[in-house]
Amino acid sequence: MDKLKLIHDMAVDNGTKIVLLVMDGLGGLPMTPGGKTALEAAHTPNMDALTARASLGLSTVVAQGFSPGSGPGHLALFGYDPLENLIGRGVLEALGIGFHLQPTDVAIRCNFCTVDENGNITDRRAGRIPTDEAAKRVALLRQIKIPGVEIFVEPVKEYRFAVVLRGEGLSGDIEDTDPQLTGVPILPITPRTAAAEKTAAILREFVAQGEKILAGHPPANAFTLRGVAMDPGLPKFPDVYKIKSAAVAVYPMYKGVSRLVGMDVIEHDAESPAEEFAVVKKHWDEYDFFFVHIKKTDSYGEDGNFDARKGVIEAVDAALPDLLALNPDVLVITGDHSTPAAVKRHSWHPVPVLLAANTVRRETATEFGETACLHGSLGYIHHTDIMPLALAHALRLGKYGA
Repeated sequence: MDKLKLIHDMAVDNGTKIVLLVMDGLGGLPMTPGGKTALEAAHTPNMDALTARASLGLSTVVAQGFSPGSGPGHLALFGYDPLENLIGRGVLEALGIGFHLQPTDVAIRCNFCTVDENGNITDRRAGRIPTDEAAKRVALLRQIKIPGVEIFVEPVKEYRFAVVLRGEGLSGDIEDTDPQLTGVPILPITPRTAAAEKTAAILREFVAQGEKILAGHPPANAFTLRGVAMDPGLPKFPDVYKIKSAAVAVYPMYKGVSRLVGMDVIEHDAESPAEEFAVVKKHWDEYDFFFVHIKKTDSYGEDGNFDARKGVIEAVDAALPDLLALNPDVLVITGDHSTPAAVKRHSWHPVPVLLAANTVRRETATEFGETACLHGSLGYIHHTDIMPLALAHALRLGKYGA
Protein backbone atom coordinates (compact mmCIF):
# COMPACT_ATOMS: atom_id res chain seq x y z
CA MET A 1 0.00 0.00 0.00
CA ASP A 2 1.22 3.51 -0.84
CA LYS A 3 1.49 5.10 2.60
CA LEU A 4 1.67 8.67 1.30
CA LYS A 5 -1.46 8.16 -0.79
CA LEU A 6 -3.22 6.71 2.25
CA ILE A 7 -2.20 9.70 4.36
CA HIS A 8 -3.40 12.03 1.61
CA ASP A 9 -6.80 10.32 1.67
CA MET A 10 -7.02 10.56 5.47
CA ALA A 11 -5.56 14.04 5.97
CA VAL A 12 -7.83 16.94 6.90
CA ASP A 13 -7.11 20.67 6.95
CA ASN A 14 -8.41 21.91 10.28
CA GLY A 15 -6.17 24.95 10.72
CA THR A 16 -4.04 23.52 13.54
CA LYS A 17 -0.36 24.39 13.53
CA ILE A 18 2.68 22.10 13.67
CA VAL A 19 6.35 22.99 14.18
CA LEU A 20 9.08 20.47 13.35
CA LEU A 21 12.26 21.72 15.02
CA VAL A 22 15.27 19.79 13.72
CA MET A 23 18.63 20.06 15.43
CA ASP A 24 20.83 18.48 12.81
CA GLY A 25 22.70 15.40 14.05
CA LEU A 26 21.04 15.71 17.49
CA GLY A 27 21.61 12.13 18.67
CA GLY A 28 24.86 11.62 20.53
CA LEU A 29 27.05 9.45 22.72
CA PRO A 30 29.00 10.15 25.93
CA MET A 31 32.63 11.07 25.41
CA THR A 32 33.54 8.58 28.13
CA PRO A 33 31.73 5.42 29.30
CA GLY A 34 29.00 6.24 31.78
CA GLY A 35 28.99 9.93 30.89
CA LYS A 36 26.29 12.09 29.37
CA THR A 37 25.52 12.90 25.76
CA ALA A 38 25.67 16.54 24.63
CA LEU A 39 21.88 16.76 24.86
CA GLU A 40 21.93 15.36 28.39
CA ALA A 41 24.87 17.52 29.49
CA ALA A 42 23.38 20.72 28.09
CA HIS A 43 21.44 23.06 30.38
CA THR A 44 17.98 22.85 28.81
CA PRO A 45 15.37 23.94 31.36
CA ASN A 46 12.78 24.77 28.68
CA MET A 47 12.99 21.45 26.85
CA ASP A 48 13.02 19.65 30.18
CA ALA A 49 9.88 21.49 31.32
CA LEU A 50 8.23 20.63 28.00
CA THR A 51 8.37 16.92 28.88
CA ALA A 52 5.45 17.54 31.23
CA ARG A 53 3.19 17.77 28.18
CA ALA A 54 5.12 15.62 25.75
CA SER A 55 5.79 12.06 24.69
CA LEU A 56 9.38 10.89 24.24
CA GLY A 57 10.95 8.17 22.14
CA LEU A 58 13.86 7.08 20.00
CA SER A 59 13.66 6.95 16.23
CA THR A 60 15.53 4.92 13.62
CA VAL A 61 16.16 7.08 10.55
CA VAL A 62 16.65 4.50 7.76
CA ALA A 63 17.16 1.01 9.20
CA GLN A 64 19.11 -0.59 12.02
CA GLY A 65 22.83 -0.11 11.49
CA PHE A 66 22.44 2.41 8.64
CA SER A 67 24.26 5.74 9.09
CA PRO A 68 22.13 8.19 7.10
CA GLY A 69 23.13 11.21 5.10
CA SER A 70 21.31 14.47 5.66
CA GLY A 71 19.17 14.02 2.53
CA PRO A 72 17.73 10.63 3.54
CA GLY A 73 17.39 11.88 7.12
CA HIS A 74 15.23 14.82 6.14
CA LEU A 75 13.20 12.90 3.58
CA ALA A 76 12.39 10.39 6.31
CA LEU A 77 11.40 13.21 8.65
CA PHE A 78 9.05 14.51 5.98
CA GLY A 79 7.49 11.03 5.63
CA TYR A 80 9.22 9.80 2.46
CA ASP A 81 10.75 6.34 2.86
CA PRO A 82 14.49 6.93 2.27
CA LEU A 83 14.96 3.34 1.08
CA GLU A 84 12.50 3.97 -1.73
CA ASN A 85 13.38 7.61 -2.38
CA LEU A 86 17.16 8.01 -2.38
CA ILE A 87 17.86 11.56 -3.52
CA GLY A 88 21.34 12.64 -4.55
CA ARG A 89 22.78 15.56 -2.61
CA GLY A 90 23.45 17.45 -5.84
CA VAL A 91 19.75 18.02 -6.47
CA LEU A 92 19.29 19.30 -2.92
CA GLU A 93 22.22 21.71 -3.18
CA ALA A 94 21.07 23.09 -6.55
CA LEU A 95 17.50 23.58 -5.37
CA GLY A 96 18.80 25.01 -2.11
CA ILE A 97 20.41 27.97 -3.87
CA GLY A 98 17.32 28.51 -5.99
CA PHE A 99 18.69 27.01 -9.19
CA HIS A 100 15.87 26.08 -11.55
CA LEU A 101 16.56 22.44 -12.39
CA GLN A 102 15.13 21.02 -15.58
CA PRO A 103 13.95 17.38 -15.54
CA THR A 104 16.94 16.15 -17.57
CA ASP A 105 19.61 18.14 -15.69
CA VAL A 106 22.26 16.35 -13.66
CA ALA A 107 23.24 18.11 -10.44
CA ILE A 108 26.34 17.47 -8.34
CA ARG A 109 27.23 18.71 -4.87
CA CYS A 110 30.99 19.40 -4.78
CA ASN A 111 33.33 19.97 -1.85
CA PHE A 112 36.54 21.93 -2.18
CA CYS A 113 39.29 19.97 -0.46
CA THR A 114 43.04 20.10 0.11
CA VAL A 115 45.38 17.55 -1.47
CA ASP A 116 49.13 17.16 -0.99
CA GLU A 117 51.83 16.73 -3.62
CA ASN A 118 50.97 13.04 -3.88
CA GLY A 119 47.28 13.70 -4.52
CA ASN A 120 46.20 12.50 -1.09
CA ILE A 121 43.47 14.40 0.74
CA THR A 122 44.72 16.27 3.81
CA ASP A 123 41.50 18.18 4.52
CA ARG A 124 38.12 17.09 3.12
CA ARG A 125 36.68 20.60 3.57
CA ALA A 126 39.65 22.80 2.63
CA GLY A 127 39.79 24.28 6.12
CA ARG A 128 36.10 25.24 5.83
CA ILE A 129 37.11 28.21 3.67
CA PRO A 130 34.66 31.14 3.82
CA THR A 131 32.01 31.50 1.15
CA ASP A 132 33.67 34.51 -0.50
CA GLU A 133 36.92 32.59 -0.99
CA ALA A 134 35.04 29.63 -2.42
CA ALA A 135 33.19 31.96 -4.80
CA LYS A 136 36.51 33.14 -6.26
CA ARG A 137 37.44 29.58 -7.11
CA VAL A 138 33.97 28.90 -8.52
CA ALA A 139 34.49 31.85 -10.86
CA LEU A 140 37.68 30.19 -12.10
CA LEU A 141 35.91 26.88 -12.68
CA ARG A 142 33.33 28.63 -14.83
CA GLN A 143 36.02 28.92 -17.49
CA ILE A 144 35.67 25.20 -18.22
CA LYS A 145 33.95 24.40 -21.52
CA ILE A 146 33.16 20.88 -22.77
CA PRO A 147 31.54 20.28 -26.16
CA GLY A 148 27.99 18.97 -26.15
CA VAL A 149 27.03 20.02 -22.64
CA GLU A 150 26.14 23.24 -20.84
CA ILE A 151 27.85 23.57 -17.45
CA PHE A 152 26.70 25.72 -14.55
CA VAL A 153 28.99 26.18 -11.53
CA GLU A 154 27.48 27.93 -8.51
CA PRO A 155 28.77 28.70 -4.99
CA VAL A 156 26.70 27.28 -2.15
CA LYS A 157 28.17 27.97 1.31
CA GLU A 158 31.69 27.78 2.69
CA TYR A 159 33.54 24.91 0.97
CA ARG A 160 30.48 23.63 -0.91
CA PHE A 161 29.52 24.38 -4.49
CA ALA A 162 27.14 22.95 -7.05
CA VAL A 163 27.66 21.86 -10.64
CA VAL A 164 24.76 21.31 -13.03
CA LEU A 165 25.13 19.60 -16.41
CA ARG A 166 22.53 20.25 -19.10
CA GLY A 167 22.44 18.29 -22.34
CA GLU A 168 21.17 15.19 -24.08
CA GLY A 169 21.57 11.64 -22.78
CA LEU A 170 22.82 12.48 -19.28
CA SER A 171 22.50 10.23 -16.23
CA GLY A 172 22.89 10.62 -12.48
CA ASP A 173 24.15 7.05 -11.94
CA ILE A 174 27.67 8.07 -10.89
CA GLU A 175 29.47 7.06 -7.70
CA ASP A 176 30.73 9.71 -5.26
CA THR A 177 34.43 10.54 -5.40
CA ASP A 178 34.75 11.56 -1.74
CA PRO A 179 36.41 8.65 0.13
CA GLN A 180 35.23 10.17 3.46
CA LEU A 181 38.83 9.82 4.69
CA THR A 182 42.05 11.78 4.72
CA GLY A 183 45.44 10.40 3.72
CA VAL A 184 44.00 8.77 0.60
CA PRO A 185 43.41 10.02 -2.95
CA ILE A 186 40.12 11.25 -4.39
CA LEU A 187 38.19 8.30 -5.80
CA PRO A 188 37.91 7.83 -9.59
CA ILE A 189 34.69 8.82 -11.36
CA THR A 190 32.80 5.57 -11.80
CA PRO A 191 29.44 5.09 -13.56
CA ARG A 192 27.01 2.61 -12.04
CA THR A 193 25.46 1.79 -15.42
CA ALA A 194 26.56 1.78 -19.05
CA ALA A 195 24.05 4.58 -19.71
CA ALA A 196 26.00 6.84 -17.35
CA GLU A 197 29.35 6.48 -19.14
CA LYS A 198 28.76 9.62 -21.21
CA THR A 199 28.15 11.66 -18.05
CA ALA A 200 31.17 10.07 -16.37
CA ALA A 201 33.39 11.06 -19.30
CA ILE A 202 32.15 14.65 -19.10
CA LEU A 203 32.83 14.78 -15.37
CA ARG A 204 36.32 13.29 -15.79
CA GLU A 205 37.15 16.10 -18.21
CA PHE A 206 35.60 18.70 -15.92
CA VAL A 207 37.64 17.44 -12.97
CA ALA A 208 40.85 17.25 -15.01
CA GLN A 209 40.51 20.85 -16.16
CA GLY A 210 39.39 21.95 -12.69
CA GLU A 211 42.39 20.42 -10.93
CA LYS A 212 44.76 22.27 -13.27
CA ILE A 213 42.97 25.54 -12.58
CA LEU A 214 42.97 25.06 -8.78
CA ALA A 215 46.50 23.70 -8.43
CA GLY A 216 47.84 27.12 -7.45
CA HIS A 217 45.01 28.01 -5.10
CA PRO A 218 45.47 26.15 -1.79
CA PRO A 219 43.88 25.26 0.56
CA ALA A 220 41.08 24.62 -1.95
CA ASN A 221 43.29 23.03 -4.61
CA ALA A 222 40.97 20.14 -5.54
CA PHE A 223 37.38 19.03 -5.14
CA THR A 224 35.25 15.93 -4.69
CA LEU A 225 31.92 15.05 -6.28
CA ARG A 226 28.97 13.91 -4.16
CA GLY A 227 25.35 13.06 -4.78
CA VAL A 228 25.26 13.09 -8.58
CA ALA A 229 21.55 13.01 -9.32
CA MET A 230 18.46 14.15 -11.19
CA ASP A 231 15.16 15.46 -9.76
CA PRO A 232 12.98 12.38 -9.02
CA GLY A 233 9.65 14.24 -9.04
CA LEU A 234 8.35 13.29 -5.58
CA PRO A 235 4.72 13.83 -4.52
CA LYS A 236 4.51 17.24 -2.89
CA PHE A 237 4.39 17.67 0.88
CA PRO A 238 1.57 20.29 0.97
CA ASP A 239 -0.60 18.08 -1.25
CA VAL A 240 0.05 14.85 0.64
CA TYR A 241 -0.57 16.33 4.10
CA LYS A 242 -3.06 19.06 3.10
CA ILE A 243 -1.09 21.62 5.06
CA LYS A 244 0.40 24.97 4.04
CA SER A 245 4.07 24.48 4.82
CA ALA A 246 7.25 26.53 5.04
CA ALA A 247 10.92 25.96 5.78
CA VAL A 248 13.18 28.20 7.87
CA ALA A 249 16.78 27.11 7.33
CA VAL A 250 20.19 28.75 7.04
CA TYR A 251 22.12 26.27 4.89
CA PRO A 252 21.18 25.82 1.21
CA MET A 253 21.02 22.02 1.31
CA TYR A 254 18.10 22.09 3.76
CA LYS A 255 16.34 24.71 1.69
CA GLY A 256 16.87 22.35 -1.22
CA VAL A 257 15.26 19.31 0.37
CA SER A 258 12.34 21.55 1.38
CA ARG A 259 11.89 22.83 -2.17
CA LEU A 260 12.21 19.28 -3.49
CA VAL A 261 9.08 18.26 -1.60
CA GLY A 262 7.21 21.45 -2.41
CA MET A 263 7.50 23.53 0.75
CA ASP A 264 7.82 27.29 0.55
CA VAL A 265 11.28 28.41 1.63
CA ILE A 266 11.27 31.64 3.62
CA GLU A 267 14.32 33.68 2.68
CA HIS A 268 15.95 35.48 5.59
CA ASP A 269 19.27 36.65 7.06
CA ALA A 270 18.92 34.82 10.38
CA GLU A 271 21.84 32.86 11.76
CA SER A 272 21.12 32.10 15.43
CA PRO A 273 18.25 29.97 16.76
CA ALA A 274 16.62 33.06 18.25
CA GLU A 275 16.77 34.83 14.88
CA GLU A 276 15.30 31.81 13.09
CA PHE A 277 12.46 31.64 15.61
CA ALA A 278 11.80 35.35 14.97
CA VAL A 279 11.36 34.49 11.28
CA VAL A 280 8.78 31.87 12.24
CA LYS A 281 6.95 34.46 14.35
CA LYS A 282 6.93 36.96 11.49
CA HIS A 283 5.28 34.46 9.14
CA TRP A 284 3.18 32.60 11.72
CA ASP A 285 -0.19 33.56 10.27
CA GLU A 286 0.80 32.57 6.72
CA TYR A 287 1.47 28.86 7.29
CA ASP A 288 0.23 25.87 9.30
CA PHE A 289 3.49 23.88 9.25
CA PHE A 290 7.01 25.14 9.89
CA PHE A 291 10.18 23.09 9.41
CA VAL A 292 12.93 24.88 11.37
CA HIS A 293 16.50 23.68 10.89
CA ILE A 294 19.49 24.19 13.20
CA LYS A 295 22.78 23.17 11.58
CA LYS A 296 25.66 23.58 14.02
CA THR A 297 24.78 20.63 16.26
CA ASP A 298 25.90 18.48 13.31
CA SER A 299 28.94 20.54 12.31
CA TYR A 300 30.42 20.49 15.80
CA GLY A 301 29.68 16.78 16.09
CA GLU A 302 31.70 16.14 12.92
CA ASP A 303 34.51 18.27 14.37
CA GLY A 304 34.47 16.27 17.61
CA ASN A 305 33.71 19.45 19.57
CA PHE A 306 31.44 18.22 22.37
CA ASP A 307 31.33 21.52 24.28
CA ALA A 308 30.45 23.62 21.23
CA ARG A 309 27.76 21.11 20.31
CA LYS A 310 26.34 21.38 23.82
CA GLY A 311 26.43 25.16 23.49
CA VAL A 312 24.27 25.10 20.35
CA ILE A 313 21.68 22.95 22.12
CA GLU A 314 21.67 25.43 25.00
CA ALA A 315 21.19 28.33 22.56
CA VAL A 316 18.18 26.56 21.05
CA ASP A 317 16.74 25.99 24.53
CA ALA A 318 17.28 29.61 25.58
CA ALA A 319 15.32 30.81 22.53
CA LEU A 320 12.62 28.14 22.81
CA PRO A 321 10.18 30.33 24.82
CA ASP A 322 9.84 32.55 21.73
CA LEU A 323 8.62 29.54 19.74
CA LEU A 324 6.40 28.26 22.55
CA ALA A 325 4.78 31.69 22.86
CA LEU A 326 3.29 31.13 19.41
CA ASN A 327 1.35 28.22 20.95
CA PRO A 328 1.76 25.58 18.23
CA ASP A 329 -0.71 22.73 18.52
CA VAL A 330 2.14 20.26 18.01
CA LEU A 331 5.86 20.81 18.50
CA VAL A 332 8.29 18.06 17.52
CA ILE A 333 11.95 18.38 18.53
CA THR A 334 14.34 15.86 17.02
CA GLY A 335 17.26 15.44 14.61
CA ASP A 336 17.72 14.08 11.13
CA HIS A 337 20.34 11.61 12.37
CA SER A 338 22.94 11.20 15.10
CA THR A 339 26.38 12.83 14.91
CA PRO A 340 28.20 11.97 18.14
CA ALA A 341 31.28 14.06 18.80
CA ALA A 342 32.85 10.84 20.06
CA VAL A 343 32.87 9.37 16.53
CA LYS A 344 33.06 12.63 14.48
CA ARG A 345 30.61 11.45 11.81
CA HIS A 346 27.00 10.58 11.14
CA SER A 347 26.08 7.39 12.95
CA TRP A 348 23.42 4.69 13.06
CA HIS A 349 22.28 5.46 16.61
CA PRO A 350 18.55 6.19 17.04
CA VAL A 351 17.59 9.85 17.43
CA PRO A 352 15.78 11.33 20.45
CA VAL A 353 12.27 12.61 19.77
CA LEU A 354 10.08 14.94 21.83
CA LEU A 355 6.47 15.43 20.70
CA ALA A 356 4.58 18.08 22.67
CA ALA A 357 0.81 18.50 22.30
CA ASN A 358 -2.33 18.59 24.41
CA THR A 359 -3.24 15.15 23.05
CA VAL A 360 -0.19 13.19 24.27
CA ARG A 361 0.07 10.52 26.93
CA ARG A 362 2.32 12.29 29.33
CA GLU A 363 5.68 11.05 30.59
CA THR A 364 7.18 10.57 34.01
CA ALA A 365 10.44 11.93 32.57
CA THR A 366 11.59 15.36 33.71
CA GLU A 367 14.32 15.94 31.13
CA PHE A 368 14.88 15.55 27.40
CA GLY A 369 17.79 13.29 26.56
CA GLU A 370 18.67 9.94 25.07
CA THR A 371 18.30 8.02 28.34
CA ALA A 372 14.88 9.54 29.08
CA CYS A 373 13.77 8.85 25.53
CA LEU A 374 14.80 5.21 25.90
CA HIS A 375 11.92 4.81 28.37
CA GLY A 376 9.44 7.14 26.65
CA SER A 377 5.87 6.31 25.68
CA LEU A 378 6.54 6.78 21.97
CA GLY A 379 8.89 3.82 22.21
CA TYR A 380 11.07 2.94 19.24
CA ILE A 381 9.69 4.42 16.05
CA HIS A 382 10.93 5.17 12.55
CA HIS A 383 11.45 8.68 11.21
CA THR A 384 8.71 8.08 8.66
CA ASP A 385 6.31 7.75 11.63
CA ILE A 386 6.95 11.31 12.83
CA MET A 387 4.74 13.17 10.34
CA PRO A 388 1.74 10.82 10.81
CA LEU A 389 2.14 11.18 14.59
CA ALA A 390 2.36 14.97 14.31
CA LEU A 391 -0.74 15.07 12.12
CA ALA A 392 -2.65 12.75 14.45
CA HIS A 393 -1.81 14.82 17.52
CA ALA A 394 -2.91 17.93 15.62
CA LEU A 395 -6.18 16.12 14.83
CA ARG A 396 -5.34 16.37 11.13
CA LEU A 397 -5.58 12.64 10.39
CA GLY A 398 -8.95 10.98 9.98
CA LYS A 399 -10.00 7.42 10.77
CA TYR A 400 -8.58 4.49 8.82
CA GLY A 401 -11.32 2.21 7.51
CA ALA A 402 -14.98 1.98 8.41
